[in-house]
Amino acid sequence: MNLALVLTAATLIGCGVYLVLERSLTRVLVGLLIMGNGVNILFLVAGGRAGDPPIEGTTDPAAMADPLPQALVLTAIVIALGTTAFLLAMAHRSWQLNANDDVQDDVEDAAIRRLAAADEASDSHDLATAGEDEVLTEEGA
Repeated sequence: MNLALVLTAATLIGCGVYLVLERSLTRVLVGLLIMGNGVNILFLVAGGRAGDPPIEGTTDPAAMADPLPQALVLTAIVIALGTTAFLLAMAHRSWQLNANDDVQDDVEDAAIRRLAAADEASDSHDLATAGEDEVLTEEGA
């Protein structure tokens, strides 16, 4: 196992997690891409040493490379492409609507946080009225 590749993968995953925890969709996107690259490196490191091509009949089975990690990395690349397209579409739509790509808090989430901070029992009726009161005060301002 190559220690430099393991440290590189750990650094990429750590940076990716840090960026995913941000509120900007572009930072979340970059974080997912960086984290995905780190995981792909870990797949290849976990696959073991390099070997001969896995072609039956031409190579000794003990000397063959394991094709499974390579297949998993190719699949992860395709999934990352789809996720990237989806997040880019979300960020673009958010930019069109709000002129920024920050994720905003929901009114209902704020009401739930207030109830949790006050340590009150949450009831659907209380949540609905708390959310309506906040919306009315924001509209009146």
